[in-house]
Amino acid sequence: MWEAIKKLEVDHYNFLFAKEKQFIGLSLKKSTYTGLFWSLFQLFGIQGLNFILSIVLARILSPEDYGLLGMLAVFMGIGQTLINSGMTSSLIRTVDAKEEDFSTVFWLNLGISCLIYIVLAISAPYISAFFGQEILTLVIRVYCLTLIFSALSMVQKARLTKKMDFKTQMLVSVPSLIIAGGVGVGLAFWDYGVWALVWMNMVQIVLNSAFFWIHSGWRPKFMIKLDRLKYHYSFGYKLTLASLSESIFRNSYQLVIGKFFPIAELGFYTKADNLKQLPVQNISSAIDSVTFPLFSQIQDENEKLKNVYRVVMQQVLFWLAPTLTFAGILAKPIFVFLLTEKWLPAAPYFQILCIIGILYPLHSYNINILKVKGRSDLILYLEFFKKVPLIIGLYFAISQDIEFLLYLQVALNFFYYFLNSAYSGRMIGYSMQEQLKDLMPIFFMVGISGLGVYFLSELLSDWGDFSLICFCFSSGFLFYLGSSYVVKLKPIVFIQKEFIKK
Repeated sequence: MWEAIKKLEVDHYNFLFAKEKQFIGLSLKKSTYTGLFWSLFQLFGIQGLNFILSIVLARILSPEDYGLLGMLAVFMGIGQTLINSGMTSSLIRTVDAKEEDFSTVFWLNLGISCLIYIVLAISAPYISAFFGQEILTLVIRVYCLTLIFSALSMVQKARLTKKMDFKTQMLVSVPSLIIAGGVGVGLAFWDYGVWALVWMNMVQIVLNSAFFWIHSGWRPKFMIKLDRLKYHYSFGYKLTLASLSESIFRNSYQLVIGKFFPIAELGFYTKADNLKQLPVQNISSAIDSVTFPLFSQIQDENEKLKNVYRVVMQQVLFWLAPTLTFAGILAKPIFVFLLTEKWLPAAPYFQILCIIGILYPLHSYNINILKVKGRSDLILYLEFFKKVPLIIGLYFAISQDIEFLLYLQVALNFFYYFLNSAYSGRMIGYSMQEQLKDLMPIFFMVGISGLGVYFLSELLSDWGDFSLICFCFSSGFLFYLGSSYVVKLKPIVFIQKEFIKK
């Protein structure tokens, strides 16, 4: 009798546990889809507005204006990396983060931002002398104030990201961009040159921070807990060093181009890179902002982490690869139609950068796996190891042309993927060979569709730019999506199962 009662209790407990687990799984799934929807909505809205702004400004401003701001990319990248200190990532992955965690990281970020600004303001004359552009001294001292204003809202944004509340982030970002865009276009129209870009960025960051304070509902308390600082620092400092290394060398191309090539060439490179980033930020970054907190919630469940990672990777590449492939093929009519012929020299740069854009999520998501596993030490090791071939390549690139630099980036991005996936794959049982096996059908379908778009664009080369772009893009995507549906590519099956049928 007693054994029967115990068995009933155990069965009842197992039933309740299974229900609870099912509820948690459904809740996590729902929050993920909701977060992804608002993240995509936010980024498509922001990048759509950014796209319109960039077209208007590029038609008014000169390549030299963009080149001047491009010279500061490496210094801004270093500043942003040091301010973040890897600690906001630590906050997101910390399951039981408390008030003392958030306040400690906030005050540390703000203090570091002020220190960095002072260093850059003092160094401004030396930086301008390095590039031979006297105007950069004042530009640096004004533009770098954005680092301080950005630090004021980092923790607020991390709290919202941790909760996957991207709806609020959209309500913050869109109004800021609209107002800042109006300021930038007005100043460009009144012939303020590079200052139109500087003040547009300044207004956007200031309003962003103000709106985050208003909408987040969180205020820092005057406290710095040394034990929490030590906890987040132990994870964050290695991540910071890795990110610092990555930021310096990622922006080193602008540094080399700005120093050894005409300033207009840096402007062409900067505009091509910015245009390439539109689909990368819309698709990859939106999913990335959702997946990091999601990965953090299932960081100890390797099988589930592997399955989620597989779905994420396939979905990102399924949409990103054809977009960048078709855009690269149609680069010349796109640049002429959108930006006028004065930007046409940027088209070949854009075509090569599109390859890098496709490769970017392949290695960046593997790094995310290492982050959620708490292996910032391994990320640091990998980042330093990666820089050896980059330094050698940059040394030879100085005597070459810019296209050599771009092909160097392509080769290095392949290398980064092989390296990152080798380590992250071991942690979740998802090897590089298995990853490529899952992705090859997508690349194969993109290749066939790309060939079709290329031959179609050659056949219709006498059409107007707008008609050619619209017809080739729509035809390419119709063929791509239709053939993917016929052969039942996994990303299409997933969308059909998870969204369309429901």
